[in-house]
Amino acid sequence: MTAPPTRYRCTACGNLTRFNITRTRRTRAFHHYTVGGELAVEQEELLAEHVEEVACRWCGSPGAVEALSPGEAP
Repeated sequence: MTAPPTRYRCTACGNLTRFNITRTRRTRAFHHYTVGGELAVEQEELLAEHVEEVACRWCGSPGAVEALSPGEAP
């Protein structure tokens, strides 16, 4: 079972819907190539994830964005 996605709010402009999120992911995946050289990525597993920055898409403010707790999300 996966956790619900994090919701954000910009305290500068009130935005709840548009954000630029910069994140680093470390994954392990099975790469399956056909005889013709076409790639299909299967069984991708997320090993680690780090959110580096969340910036408001409307006002551009990275310092005013806060993560909402599940009870706060509209």
